[in-house]
This record gives sequence, structure tokens and C-alpha cells, in this order.
Amino acid sequence: MANRRKTVSEVKTDFLVIGGGVAGLRAAIGASRYGKVILLNKGLKSESNSQFAQGGIAAALNEDEEGVQSHYQDTLDAGRGLCREAAVKALVEEGPQRIHELIAWGAKFDKIGAEFALAKEGAHSRRRILRAKGDATGHEIVRALKSKARKQKNISIRNGYFTVDLLMEGAVCRGAWALDERRGLPALFLAERVILATGGAGQVYRRTTNPPVATGDGIAMALRAGAVLEDMEFFQFHPTSLALPSAPSFLLSEAMRGEGAILRDGEGKPFMDRYHPDAELAPRDLVTRAIWDKMLHGDRPHVFLDLTHLNASFVRERFPKIYATCLRYGVDITKEPIPVAPSAHYLIGGVKTDLFGETTLQRLWAVGEVACVGVHGANRLASNSLLEGLVFGARAADSAGRMKKSSSSRIDSPPFQSFPPAPADRYLLVQKELREAMWNQVGIIRSEASIRKFIDKWRGWTWVLSAPALSRLALETQNMLWVSAAVAQSALGRRESIGAHFREDFPKSKGGRSEHSSLTRSDLEVLLS
Repeated sequence: MANRRKTVSEVKTDFLVIGGGVAGLRAAIGASRYGKVILLNKGLKSESNSQFAQGGIAAALNEDEEGVQSHYQDTLDAGRGLCREAAVKALVEEGPQRIHELIAWGAKFDKIGAEFALAKEGAHSRRRILRAKGDATGHEIVRALKSKARKQKNISIRNGYFTVDLLMEGAVCRGAWALDERRGLPALFLAERVILATGGAGQVYRRTTNPPVATGDGIAMALRAGAVLEDMEFFQFHPTSLALPSAPSFLLSEAMRGEGAILRDGEGKPFMDRYHPDAELAPRDLVTRAIWDKMLHGDRPHVFLDLTHLNASFVRERFPKIYATCLRYGVDITKEPIPVAPSAHYLIGGVKTDLFGETTLQRLWAVGEVACVGVHGANRLASNSLLEGLVFGARAADSAGRMKKSSSSRIDSPPFQSFPPAPADRYLLVQKELREAMWNQVGIIRSEASIRKFIDKWRGWTWVLSAPALSRLALETQNMLWVSAAVAQSALGRRESIGAHFREDFPKSKGGRSEHSSLTRSDLEVLLS
């Protein structure tokens, strides 16, 4: 079939925000004070990781110095020496302001009487976690932000646009190409300033708590455009997700352990106190590896999370979404232990930014899970991610808003050439094999041998990267390959174990201060040869 030329629609705006989770919405709201904003959402349902966040959002709401300092120190401790202290300082000091702002915009957090119902989670030294509707915090925050965004005349939210690539003029970002998913046609968005807020990449693993949209699109786009990625080896695995053959890897909030849930082995015995003095409230990476160890040595596909000793009414009221979801799959969490296993949950690394979201490319910002500002270090403290989206979404909007308009030459939109796509089943097979290989070889526990085995297998999929593509399936597969290669290459380079990165051939940290890793597209070219 001959190449076919299609008409490219062209839209100009002051700000282009790519992604509609907490970080993207907060960035769009902030940017709307400076000019016109177009926010692009992949898919027609506007899904994001933010909406699935259950446990809550951490903040020292009373804003006293002791509370802020405690949150600061807990974040540093969880990050195992790799947090950027200035980023953490911005997070904990500006976080309360962003929460109060959110409340003023209509967000409703749970209360006990007149006071907020604050929970405690793993590695937090005190109760500071706000929640909404028990275990639907992310959904409530997104709801409030969407409501605020829709009231801003300067914001246009467009669902069903899959962003294909950034539009670059040298090292300057001038906008982005997108696929209009409804019509199957390309669209060009020219923008003075572009903010990436595309979320994470959990779909590169066989088990993940992430929704299907989390295929690492923004990271792959930035990598192809020449941006620097940082700390990509740090992929946090949540210790407890539902582990039933007929059910998805549904997240079972860390707040359940904060309220007294107990992890038990296949024989019903508690085991976490043998791995860490804080038992169920140990940092996530330690709980994850403890469960993994029990699964391997017990030759079982899961362990159990037990709430049956807690008051049944309290459990149903505190965790209504989890209760209903588990019941749908045949488990009454008030009467029987829940089979659980770890799942890929949060990409700590991402596109390298400064404290205001600026990337290494001009006129391109990145916020939320797609970015690496250094606030999480080697291991994210529970419930800090929603706060990060709010704080640095606002910071990036102000930074971009203060930047003067450019006097660049006009960029003409070239005619777009469409090619016959490869059969869908070929891409689906690559995705299946990729997820399995990442889980087995670059997962919770890695080694040089396992990572190199993955890289050898990865080379067999490189035809996908050179195949012309303008279907969502093909584009997502390409992005998953770029991201998985970045994770593997970074994991190979870090010859130590720290935080969420564990190498069984280097089971200890180097001692002293660990360094951040960085990676560009040229660093991956060896994989393509």
C-alpha cells in the first residue's frame, strides 16, 4: 500500500499540558493565570494513576515547625540518602498551603468531629495522612481539581489525544504531535511552553497496580527528544496487591497496615517482625522483599493480609472501596485474610528536573511521576506522591508563566505520512513477553546476569522501534520498550543495593553517599546496535 498523506490539524496555545492527573491539573490551573492552556488527555476516560491513589496525602497541616521538620526527616530517611534536600524542603513546607488551597476549591477530606481524620502509614513517625471517603483520596483530589479547572476560561481540556512526540527545534521544545484517537488523524499543538505530566510506567511489568494508560509515554518522548533521565533504576513495588487468578492486581492500601492489618505466611503465622523492628510499618521496599522472600521459600504465589481481628464495621467504613472490590472477587475482608503479593507501583525516577520542574530541554517542564525532582530519593515515602504533584505542579506553572515568549521562527507543519500498521497481535505478543521478562529479570530482585538476560531478549524486539506507527497500541509498545531499556540500563549501572533497587550480587550499599544516575538516548544506542 502506498504512503498516504493526511491533513494535519494545527492548534496554537500559550501552554500545552500533557496529562490530566493531579500534577497536570494543578499545573494547568496555575498556568491559566498567565495565558491560554490546552490540556491533552490520553484516552477518552481521562484515566490516571492519581485517581487510583487510596491511602491518602501526607502533610503537616498544623504547619508547626516540629510537624514540618518531622515530615522532612521521615522523607529523607525513607529516601536512603538520595533525596535532594531542597526538594524535600519545598515539598513539606509548601504542602500544607497546597492542601488548604485544595480544600478551598472543594476537596472534602474525612473528619472525626471537627478535626481531620489523620492516618499513619509505613515509615511515618506520626499520623499525618489525610484521606477522603476512606480509601478514595486520589479520586476526590482529581474531582476537586477538575472542577476548578473547568471553571477557568483559559483552560481547554481535550480527551482522546495520544501525544506521539515532542516537537523540537534544536534543544527547544515548541509543542507536540498527537494522535486524535476519535478520528485516527494526527494533530499538531504549537505551544510557547510545554509541561509533561503523563504519569508512570507500571505497565512494563507483569503485575502492576497502575491502570492500562501507564505506559511511560512522557518519559519515552522526552528521552527521544534528548532530555536527561535520572534514577530510572528505582521502581517501587507496592508490597500488597490483591493476588487472585481471576482478579487484577488491585492495590490494597498501606493504610490497612497502618490501622493494624497483619501480614501472615501460608501457615497463618505473622512474619514481619523477623525482618524489621517496625514489622508491618517498615518502609515499603523492606516489606516488599520480606513478602517476596516468604513467597519464594514457601513456594507460594502470595501471602495473606489479615484484618479479621479488627471491628468489621470499622473495616467496612474505613476501606469501603477495598471492601467492595475484594467482595466482588469472593473475599470478605472482615471474615477472611486477603491473598496479597507485590506489584509494580511507582516509578521514582523519570525526566530530570530542577526544583521548578524545568527539564534539561528548553521550554519543557515535567511534573509528577514522569519527573525526577529528587524528592523521593531511592524509596518514596508513602502518600508523598499526591503532595508532590500539587506542590511541583504549582511551581512548574509559575516557572513557565514567568518565562517570556520566544521570538522563534515559524514552524510549518509538514505533511504527515501514514503507513500500514503491523498486525495488532505482534504488538500484543511483544508487550506480554516484555512484561514477563521485566518482572522476572529486572524486578524486585535483580543481578547483572538477570539484567543482561533481559537486554539480550530486548534486542529481539527492536523491530518495533523502527516500524512506522500511528496506532495507540504500536505507539505504547514503542514507549514501553524505551522505558524498560532505561530501567534495565540504569539498574545495570548501579552496583549496590539501596532503597527500591536491590541487586542480589551487590546486596549492600556502597557506603558513604550514593550518587544519582543519569541517562540519555545516546546511552541506550548500544542496545540498538
